[in-house]
Amino acid sequence: MVPPRLTLVSDNTREKSETAPGEDVEATRAGGTTSRPTAALSDPDSAIDHLSKSVEREKLRRLEAMLFASSQPLDAKSLARCLDANDDVHSLLIALQAEYKDRGVTLVRVAGRWQFRTADDLSFLLERQQKEERKLSKAALETLAIIAYHQPVTRAEIEEIRGVSTSPGTLDVLMEAGWIRPRGRRRAPGRPLTYGTTEDFLIHFGLDNIKDLPGLADLKAAGLLDANLPPGFTVPSPTDVAALMPDELPLTDDGDEEEEEQSVLPLEDDGEERSGPQGPDESGEPEK
Repeated sequence: MVPPRLTLVSDNTREKSETAPGEDVEATRAGGTTSRPTAALSDPDSAIDHLSKSVEREKLRRLEAMLFASSQPLDAKSLARCLDANDDVHSLLIALQAEYKDRGVTLVRVAGRWQFRTADDLSFLLERQQKEERKLSKAALETLAIIAYHQPVTRAEIEEIRGVSTSPGTLDVLMEAGWIRPRGRRRAPGRPLTYGTTEDFLIHFGLDNIKDLPGLADLKAAGLLDANLPPGFTVPSPTDVAALMPDELPLTDDGDEEEEEQSVLPLEDDGEERSGPQGPDESGEPEK
């Protein structure tokens, strides 16, 4: 039996490699070359871009955490507390909204605030978990619609539009639901209360602003209006009237006191106040 032949190879013929273990990544399938994780960051511009994306991702994570944990919609001012002073909160929220566009939970803006909500096409999955709400009566729905489109409006004006008297209980139900509120008092005899919608009304119906209420064309398309409408029929354009209008007084009695002061006649030279026609003088003869 012939023993195997051994061939000695000098160490000088070996190609030395200084690569550290684990530095090379798997070879690319196309060319067979290896890629390194740090190769993409060898360029200063690429490194800066990578760092900026990491910082932006961290800011989006903070906004996501605050919105997820809150049971109420949050405004931009509240969300800005978790960010730096010079961060553009609105742009970050728009970017976060785009990320959740096609997910089961979407980021929506209601009443000027932001909140996570279940996607509209998946709402049927939560029907069993929803509370059974008492439906509003027809009179309450009509009254709510009139207030939403005609605010500020008084009870007498509501009755004039509906053509029937409005029960005080109808307004009480809407106020208990938190959808309407007394705004002020009309500058008219009797100083009647004026009513308007609340922020809870916008949140419940998913509106960002009162101007987002459907117009005449939208109501026709939804089949909520009769096809044969009377000539000249229009739907008022709702406006955002958060502040008191010129024909409204605040709910305090300040306006009453001002008018009472203006009704007092000016004082005469002797310091006495004239309140009407003068009677006879001390001699018993009427003053001429």
